Amino acid sequence: MTDSLVLRPGAVSLAQWRAVYRGAAVRLDPACHEAVARSAQTVQAIVDTGAPVYGINTGFGKLATVRIADADLATLQRNIVLSHAAGVGEPMPAPVVRLMLALKLASLAQGASGVQPATLALLEAMLQRDVLPLVPCQGSVGASGDLAPLSHMAAVMIGTGEAFFEGQRLPASDALARAGLVPCVLGAKEGLALLNGTQYSTAYALAGLFEIQTVFQAALVTGALSTEAAKGSDTPFDPRIHALRGQPGQIAVADALRALMAGSAIRESHRENDVRVQDPYCLRCQPQVMGAALDVMGAAARTLEIEANGVSDNPLVFTDTGEALSGGNFHAEPVAFAADMLAMAVCEIGSISERRIAMLVDPALSGLPAFLTPRPGLNSGFMIPQVTAAALVSENKQRAMPASVDSIPTSANQEDHVSMAAHGARRLLDMARNAANVVGIELLAAAQGCDFHAPLASSAALESVRALLRAQVPTLQEDRYFHPDMVVATELVRGGALVGAVGAVGADGPGLPGAGGLV
Repeated sequence: MTDSLVLRPGAVSLAQWRAVYRGAAVRLDPACHEAVARSAQTVQAIVDTGAPVYGINTGFGKLATVRIADADLATLQRNIVLSHAAGVGEPMPAPVVRLMLALKLASLAQGASGVQPATLALLEAMLQRDVLPLVPCQGSVGASGDLAPLSHMAAVMIGTGEAFFEGQRLPASDALARAGLVPCVLGAKEGLALLNGTQYSTAYALAGLFEIQTVFQAALVTGALSTEAAKGSDTPFDPRIHALRGQPGQIAVADALRALMAGSAIRESHRENDVRVQDPYCLRCQPQVMGAALDVMGAAARTLEIEANGVSDNPLVFTDTGEALSGGNFHAEPVAFAADMLAMAVCEIGSISERRIAMLVDPALSGLPAFLTPRPGLNSGFMIPQVTAAALVSENKQRAMPASVDSIPTSANQEDHVSMAAHGARRLLDMARNAANVVGIELLAAAQGCDFHAPLASSAALESVRALLRAQVPTLQEDRYFHPDMVVATELVRGGALVGAVGAVGADGPGLPGAGGLV
């Protein structure tokens, strides 16, 4: 594990969380062990006093007034895990489960949750050996934390439920045994600490952020390529325009688009005799639309980075005073708002991309052959890929309604206002996938449009992107089975290959905003 990513509780960067999501090996900073041990000792001291403290020796939720005898404390913690493991739906994707485990590990390791060192060690070992609990993806309302999903995680730790190990779906006890691990016996407060918190919602929201960042960058590239295909102007990207408004994302996007088109022979061919006074908004207003999306993504990223480094279970243990204080850090409203922001951003990224596709296939707007085919009529060309893009954009519009404005009381009205962060976060991966497909279709359409301008070439950066595509997808001369072309293009978008092709131009190539932590 010498080359593992070291999680330093409370100080993990977005880049490190992204690495965990992508499969990086993880280990905890050993410096956290002392605080964890002190926290567990504080819980035991509270038990020894006999005073009732929520979550330690009482029932839960509406049953908090029920005092639990010391002899039943271990049973209490086991029961809460079993009873709360009530999720339904498809299993969470493995990369999101890994991220959730790492988020929970880092939270518990801050020494405010009262778990035993051995319990923390088991969670760390499961992450290192890729024992991934089977977690049904539905059942959380985002308060009191993501109870049902995290209970399925905790159930595996006590040898119950199911898990994936080495590509197999197994009973939890078998998965642990094959990985050389032994189920734990939960002590006072430990079950509640494991299943309370926002780690499910935060994992999905972070995964959505990471995928949307990639789509955003690809959409900058395809937007520039579409501008070239339509012989659009780069004047709207002049830095003086954007400096007067001052919006940072807008300035960054204009800089990127201008750099992407720098040195284009296609642009130079119509610089002096443009017949269009102004381009359609889908070309001209890219800095304003994509820049606003970048700023919103940045705000969401800042919220999620803070949440990922926080402690959100309840009650919280303060070793300096020997207290366990009950509060509401499990309420996932910050995550819900961040997820809603990301949903709006990815919806708009796909929406303006689809408008560029629609513009390119319309000869009245683009000046190109109808539906981007050399022989329209006999061939339909890009007619239906544009329809597919429109369908995906409309689906994303339907999904973009804020989830955070919804609430429904639970737990006999004890939990009378909830965040719906789980709903808001879980949709993001599907929305990002939809947007990636739209941008992939734009990549095909924009490259096809530029083909009609031969022998004129675009900039070095955009020609590297076209070469990447053309190595796998030839120019569309006659109608052919279209779906495989779309699969290839979308994978180039989702895998980050477009950004890589731009970066391969060299040190003087354009930089693209949106790759880092956005902070």
